[in-house]
Amino acid sequence: MRITRWVRGLVPVIGVVLLASCGLQSGGSVPLPVGPGSIRPVPELDGVAVTVGSKDFTEANIHGYLIEFALTAAGANVRDLTNIQGSNSLRDAQLLGQVDIAYDYTGTGWINYLGNETPEPDERRQFELVRDADLAQHNMVWTAMAPMNNTYALVTSRRTAEETGVRTLSDYAALIAKDPAMAATCVGTEFNVRQDGYPGMARKYGIDVPRVQKQIVQDALVYQATADANQCRFGSVAATDGRIPALDLVLLVDDRGFFPKYNAAVVMHGDFAAAHPQVAQIMAPISARLTNEVITELNRQVDIEGREPADVARDWMVAEGLVTPG
Repeated sequence: MRITRWVRGLVPVIGVVLLASCGLQSGGSVPLPVGPGSIRPVPELDGVAVTVGSKDFTEANIHGYLIEFALTAAGANVRDLTNIQGSNSLRDAQLLGQVDIAYDYTGTGWINYLGNETPEPDERRQFELVRDADLAQHNMVWTAMAPMNNTYALVTSRRTAEETGVRTLSDYAALIAKDPAMAATCVGTEFNVRQDGYPGMARKYGIDVPRVQKQIVQDALVYQATADANQCRFGSVAATDGRIPALDLVLLVDDRGFFPKYNAAVVMHGDFAAAHPQVAQIMAPISARLTNEVITELNRQVDIEGREPADVARDWMVAEGLVTPG
């Protein structure tokens, strides 16, 4: 199962390289069959070629398959280009028209793509700012924002929370000032350097960074290391990761509102969106169902139970009545 996922992921990444170097069309077939459910065939989309992309982590792959199954049920000829490595690679593929549609995050759009430093605290307002600016500057259309917010966060084990009394990021900052050893922290490589990560958080909460006993590790290793409370007692995470409830980790409250909102939304090149307005209509009810609780459970099924993202995405869509197994 894991080998299958690795091979499936490798093909799209190679495809992106070929696209960038040769300008060729690429992509695999949709991994599982589906038929219409509440999503009905749309005559205007019958046989229309659509390339669906995603980034290379569990939640993003699930998002990509949700789009693929929805548009397949609507009658489109869908190509799978999920599992592209990194935000910038997916973004470049969309700007170049090599990927027609993908889910992305409003915080990433506002800060990484549009170059802003200060996030908008109201999630709807931030979506509107990203939507308007990205359309004006790059002809990219943001639509169908989901309520789920996959923001950065710090977690600790329930035992550590009870021992230290740390429940908020202000509590965490106070613990560092009082006893740095008790606040040993594992951080992912990007979180360690991004301005919407540890450096900005430290400024917001007055953390004396040289006092922090910080270890930089791969993102996937942070969860278990923090749960074990041996290597580190706190860790940086994505707030909707399924390993948080599975390992009984406690999210620290961002009581000063530092972290940007990372609501998922459907992103399309303007030309594609204008040619096929039905796509936004199809995706809107899917996005509306994607709460933090829903996506965290879907992530958990992949990361804890070892299921394939495509299976998890299709099963959820079938259970919601959106599609049939095909």
